[in-house]
Amino acid sequence: MWSLLLLTALTVQAQTRQISGKITDQKDGQPVIGATVTVKGTTISTSTEVDGTFKLSVPANATTLVITSVGYKDVEVAVSETVNVSMAQGQSALSEVVVVGYGSQIQRDLTGNIARVKAKDLENLPLPSVDAALQGKAAGVYVNSQSGKLGQAVTVRVRGNSSISASSQPLYVLDGVPVTTDDQSSYGGAMNPLIDLNPNDIESMEVLKDAAAGAIYGSRAANGVVLITTKRGKSGKTNISANFQTGFAEATRRVDFLNAQQYAELFYRSAGARDQIDGIDPADPDSWTSYADWFMDYYSFGEYSASSTKTYNWQDKAFQKGSYNQADIQLSGGNDKTKFYASMQYLDQIGTVVGNNLKRLSGRLTIDHKAYDWLNVGFTSSLSRTTTRRLPGDNAFSNPVQASAIPTITPFNDPETGLLTGTPPGDEYRALYFNPFIAIEYARYIQSGYRNFSNAYASAKILPGLNFRSEFGLDLLAQQEDGYWGSENNRNTEAPNGIGEYNTAFVFNYNTNNYFTYTKEFGKSNLEATLGMQYQKATSNYSRVEGKDFPSNSYQKIASAATISGGSTSQSQFSFLSYFARANYKYDDKYLLSLSLRRDASSRFGKNSREGYFPAASVGWILSNENFLSKVDVLSFLKLRASYGVVGNAEIGNFPQLGLFTGDAGYAGAAGQRPSQIANPDLKWETTKQFDIGLDFGFFNNRISGELDYYVKNTSGLLLNVNIPATTGFTSQVRNVGKLENKGVEFVLNTQNLTGKFKWSTNINIARNKGKVNDLDGQVIEGGVGSMNRVMEGQPVGVFYAVEYAGVDPNNGDALFYKNTDNNGQIDKTTVNASGYGQASRVVVGDPNPDYVFGITNNFSYKGFDLSVFFNGVTGNQINIYGMGRYSSANFRFEDNQTADQMNAWTTPGQKTSIPQARLYRNNGAQISSRYIVDGDFIRLRNISLGYNLPASVTRRLKLEKLRFYVSGQNLLTITNYPYWDPEVNADDFDSNIAKGNDFYTSPQPRTILFGINIGL
Repeated sequence: MWSLLLLTALTVQAQTRQISGKITDQKDGQPVIGATVTVKGTTISTSTEVDGTFKLSVPANATTLVITSVGYKDVEVAVSETVNVSMAQGQSALSEVVVVGYGSQIQRDLTGNIARVKAKDLENLPLPSVDAALQGKAAGVYVNSQSGKLGQAVTVRVRGNSSISASSQPLYVLDGVPVTTDDQSSYGGAMNPLIDLNPNDIESMEVLKDAAAGAIYGSRAANGVVLITTKRGKSGKTNISANFQTGFAEATRRVDFLNAQQYAELFYRSAGARDQIDGIDPADPDSWTSYADWFMDYYSFGEYSASSTKTYNWQDKAFQKGSYNQADIQLSGGNDKTKFYASMQYLDQIGTVVGNNLKRLSGRLTIDHKAYDWLNVGFTSSLSRTTTRRLPGDNAFSNPVQASAIPTITPFNDPETGLLTGTPPGDEYRALYFNPFIAIEYARYIQSGYRNFSNAYASAKILPGLNFRSEFGLDLLAQQEDGYWGSENNRNTEAPNGIGEYNTAFVFNYNTNNYFTYTKEFGKSNLEATLGMQYQKATSNYSRVEGKDFPSNSYQKIASAATISGGSTSQSQFSFLSYFARANYKYDDKYLLSLSLRRDASSRFGKNSREGYFPAASVGWILSNENFLSKVDVLSFLKLRASYGVVGNAEIGNFPQLGLFTGDAGYAGAAGQRPSQIANPDLKWETTKQFDIGLDFGFFNNRISGELDYYVKNTSGLLLNVNIPATTGFTSQVRNVGKLENKGVEFVLNTQNLTGKFKWSTNINIARNKGKVNDLDGQVIEGGVGSMNRVMEGQPVGVFYAVEYAGVDPNNGDALFYKNTDNNGQIDKTTVNASGYGQASRVVVGDPNPDYVFGITNNFSYKGFDLSVFFNGVTGNQINIYGMGRYSSANFRFEDNQTADQMNAWTTPGQKTSIPQARLYRNNGAQISSRYIVDGDFIRLRNISLGYNLPASVTRRLKLEKLRFYVSGQNLLTITNYPYWDPEVNADDFDSNIAKGNDFYTSPQPRTILFGINIGL
């Protein structure tokens, strides 16, 4: 394949001519690095090197070059053998082309709100997936990486939650194909469905945030739309680039647990408190103090003293130094006839939690060919194989991070058998709980996925200004999960000789887009219209088989099982048929109007509501082109825009509208069927109506530019499983009931601070969103750890709803709770202790949704050096730590090792502390309450990258176009008051719209250091 591409590239060079030149700053004569030189009217382009020079192969009939660069005004010059240009300071970003869905527009003509992340924002970053690239880079887009496990799902919310029961993830469209984003895994929490895509293949990501931008995607745009455009070849010489990265990763922080001496001290104190409270004589063999003596001896404490008590740090066993190795190669080139792009990548990661690793091998090939003057054809196809060794879910004793709860006194290896503590035939209870490292040593769960993204197109010029484009795309996923648990795990008492399972998922998702585009200029008017249709169908097939009793751990495939103990197969599918239209009108280069309409019909909707219509309208006014502002020298650009539109959410599962039957064993084991779901022929999509008003501005030749937006989103017809009369034969039915709203403000500021030899630019984005549920039709919806997340009218989705903790009684060490009972409109703030806990009422005690989400990027360059520093963070949100807190921050409710702050537990009458008296096996304050709701604010140094480009004089001698060395750091610093590992968290067993902000021994984000080299030929 590579030989063919090289031969093609050499052949097309003969039809072009080579030009060269240098681009400099008009002010100081310094080279302009990274300026884009394009043959006007084509996509033939290149970029200037560190010394401002460029080389470009252009068609023989080319006459004009367009030169653009951020911070400079566009320049047009005649094509000649040598082109030397001085550029004046200004801004060309407004003339950049932005993908808008079934087409594109230049930035200055947009009337909708679209955030853009470009290829340069993705370069050289250890991104777990492409959606993580949006984190802190797009205003109003909240990205929560949730966990440090490799390949785990990422939460993305565009302008808040637009649903309660349906998905709130945005629609991802890759080169025109809606991507399968449903999680297909069955173990260890949700995996990221975008993990199979190579981020270095991406040219840009556009986030359609408002209804005007997203309505062209109709019933699936309520959560926002992310358009992913991959790289394509450009006319000019053949370019070969290679990138190599290697580095290491480690957990960002450690939780401060008790050492062995502290553990023993607090344990004895808690046992003595039980003797005192229960009135038992400590000399009595049945007393809790006597039990503490036995406990210390059994678990190898020996005589309690600082000298004889050894500390064993289980966290150091759970976490390890991970590694990161990645190699990329890209080949691109072509001329005005044929262009190509090809890439390959190999990624090998070892996670920072023991037993977790990921490998990905991917390749992509793209060809664009001008068959005739009127016809362009092309295709792109990628294939990847991703293999991950999965870890158990956060809420599992077999998860290595839960080893932190094991008391420090327990040695890792049993002194009698030499085996892992807790491994039969040794004492399986020696570690108090199941030793998670047994699951690492004697079990495995491997997930392997094969993914193909393909798209072919033909674009024809039918008449002057009228084009037709037809696309056909595929997203194919073949996934297999292979799990085995040896007898040492005691996973299933019915399988003393091991148990294995094998799961497969195959998703065949295909899509076709066919649409006309018409452009016409007449007088001062400019019209662009689009009319087309889309059809998508996706079919998913699943199978599962389980086997028990294997000869030994050397046999781990189902074929070796003595008993095939279970198995099943299933299939699911959905389809959409859509028609869409859009018209963009511009008058006098300052008055803008955009109208769009989409009609969706889907198999997911009820037969009485099969079709939906989604209109949108937006206007724009470029005030800076008006005469009354033309003499304002400081003003470079000013545009006012407003939009209103209707979009939907169809991510409701495939069959909630149907009356379903289930086949199973009937009377006396005979085959039979029974009704399992009542039909709702009126079920339809959730509907979101959104208003947006925004201002785009630029000052001082656009050295200062930005955006300011205000929006209101109202969602109605929420898809909820509501209670129905039992006389129907069912207890619930999915219906469209309920309403919620989101209101917010977004602000983006871009500044070119210094533009001389030393360059410094800054990007700041900050967004505030406030959500509220307006109507629930009387439903009670709860979830999360301890069912503390709740959906309730007048509050954001998923607020924490629990008894309010009132601190500690200084007289006796009792935990106290507020009654909070509403008496004639008054809140009762009297307190009760543990025995009166049932009298206390629940109230809203926190909100997992952040008030503000922000990102700050500073870019510096001097000669061949470049430095990028990127911070992001959130404020105003809370996190539920009850999952871990009820065990490890609970003043010895159980034997788990405690966090160090528990040493401050009450001991003496009159003492003021927030931690109740430690009472062994007594629930003194570990009940569900606001005690375990903490602030989740953080500011994180997400990335810092320092690079050096060797001078052109050196690279020429090496016969290279580019040679760059760099070092990059990810998550180097986190500023937070969060008490556990990581505030950017959500336990994988509780991931949903409702169950947000939960920590259950969840793995922290890794701190990663990378060393890399870029080579260009």
